[in-house]
Amino acid sequence: MDSSVDVPYVRYEVVDGFATLTFDSPHNRNALSSKLVRELVAGLAAANDDPAVRGIVLAHTGDTFCAGADLKEATTADPATAADERTRVMIDVLRGIVGSPKPVLAQIDGNVRAGGMGIIAACDLVIAGPSSSFALTEVRIGMAPFMISLTLLPRLSPRAASRYYLTGEKFDATIAQEIGLITVAVADAAAEVKRLRGELRKGSPQGLAESKKLVNAALLAEFDAEAETLAKRSASFFGTPEVIEGMTAFFQKRPPSWAQ
Repeated sequence: MDSSVDVPYVRYEVVDGFATLTFDSPHNRNALSSKLVRELVAGLAAANDDPAVRGIVLAHTGDTFCAGADLKEATTADPATAADERTRVMIDVLRGIVGSPKPVLAQIDGNVRAGGMGIIAACDLVIAGPSSSFALTEVRIGMAPFMISLTLLPRLSPRAASRYYLTGEKFDATIAQEIGLITVAVADAAAEVKRLRGELRKGSPQGLAESKKLVNAALLAEFDAEAETLAKRSASFFGTPEVIEGMTAFFQKRPPSWAQ
């Protein structure tokens, strides 16, 4: 029996009134495998249900917060079925963060790519250290940021969205702050998160919950209106010739045919 199946990909710990969910799947750079996503959804639910938890922190081990979709897993199942399942679970993750009655902070000091960008955009506060980098790489494998647009577009400036959706360029934490993706770029992400946790503890649970509802009301309304349509669009592209070529090129570490 493979003992690795019992090793959590998302570690859950409650300290001083905050639940920290740490992405710890080093073998695939914290990619959004079905196991990691399942554990993330469970961790968010546990934190929401625990009256002792005042807020939630998403953190990571290693040099990558999240590499986006687990492309190896995506190629080992029936494309249509697997894609539909992935998009619907991603809806649960994003809406779970935005709709949580508790403030959700992201503590980042590493790489954030593709689906990981949607996760941090869903968070209320995002603190990024100097080793952080960001990119929307979907266009380079024949895809587009379908589902994560639900959280990204309300955060990003329109010009920034156009640029980074289309180019897939990498950018640093300073630019991420300027365009609205993150809250602040700092020298020490852990220290700033600790400070913010202290500030959040000064707020009452119902005050925080209602304040978050006010801030996220328009985002949630748009999310619920568009999620189903975007899920279908996203799932329909997996298995297309360009996506097959894009993923193949990615695994073979070569440019795809359209880039040669």
